[in-house]
This record gives sequence, structure tokens and C-alpha cells, in this order.
Amino acid sequence: MQLPLMRFDDEVEIVPARKLLAKVAAVLVAPSDQFATRPVEVLELGFDGVAGDFHAGATRRSGGREPWYPRGTEMRNERQVSIVAPDELAVIAAGMNLREIRPEWIGANLVIDGIPRLSMLPFGTLLFFRGGVTLKVDGQNAPCRLAGRSVAENAGMPDQEAGALLFPKVARRLRGLVAWVEKPGRIAAGEDVSVRIPEQWIYRP
Repeated sequence: MQLPLMRFDDEVEIVPARKLLAKVAAVLVAPSDQFATRPVEVLELGFDGVAGDFHAGATRRSGGREPWYPRGTEMRNERQVSIVAPDELAVIAAGMNLREIRPEWIGANLVIDGIPRLSMLPFGTLLFFRGGVTLKVDGQNAPCRLAGRSVAENAGMPDQEAGALLFPKVARRLRGLVAWVEKPGRIAAGEDVSVRIPEQWIYRP
């Protein structure tokens, strides 16, 4: 006798997939030996990421974000592109009592405007750029003291070590996203972006 197939999806809250539209406010590149980025007219992206950028490469070395590996272990580079939102940067700046935080101070490659709570976009979200590039979101970019120190120095904070420590606290879940290149090409400032958010659910075994 065949037992009935058991289904559990009706016991889980499932959020349907959806689409959003946004715009590229700025594109930036970091020299290969520097963390901070600088504005450019276009980004040239290959399967290794942004050409010549600090975070480019098919692989990278593990760090504090991957405590399950010995530090320096070679692993896939899912952090090829750093993405931030202007409204979230403004919230961080206010929390640090600063007039502004510029995207280049924290090594951003893309500033995308028009997506509410950009940092909360889920893993697997696809960003389709009008020029043909596709990026896949890996997850949130956890704020660190390296970025905090850059903010403190560029903003001229009197106590730069305190600023470096404050940034990770204030910027939690506001520091943007990291993504990798699914389809290479060029991205220009002012370009439209179609954001495709996948169906979401919370796994509770």
C-alpha cells in the first residue's frame, strides 16, 4: 500500500518572488593595492569581478568571516562586488554624528538608489543591469573595523580608533551587499537595474 505523500510547505510562511526597479547612482573602482574606491564612468566586469579592483578574483583568502577555515585558506570569491545605498549611508552617518559617509570610503563599487532596505535583499537576488550585466547577491556585507577606520580618517574624527569601533555597531545590517558576477559586461552610472527577488522562506527543521 502506497503511503500518501506528506507536504509541509503549508506549515511554512512563504513570501512570493517579486521584482523591483532601481537605478545606478554611481560606479567606483579600488586600485588593486587599496581598499578605498574612486568614482569612474563605467565598470568593466568579467567573471573574476571588476577589472583591476581590490576585490577582483575568482578566489580569495579566508579571513575573520570564515572561522571554519584556517585564516588564509583559498576559497571561492563571492565578494567580487560591493553594493551600497545612499539612504542607508545617510542613516549610518547620522548614527556616527557625521555629516556624510561617502561610498568610496568603505570600498563600494556600486551605489544603487531606489531599493527600500537594500541591505536586506536576500541571498540569490539577481540584479539585471540595462547594459547586460547580471550580478547575484551573496548576502550582507558585514561592517568591519577596516571600513570604520577609513570612515574615521576621511571624516576627520578626533578619536579615530573610537570611530573605527563605532562603525561596525552603527552600520550593522545597513552596510550594503556583496555580490558576484553571473554575466559580465559594463555598468555605467545612471543605468537602470531590474531587481528580481526570489521566493523566500525560513527553514525550521
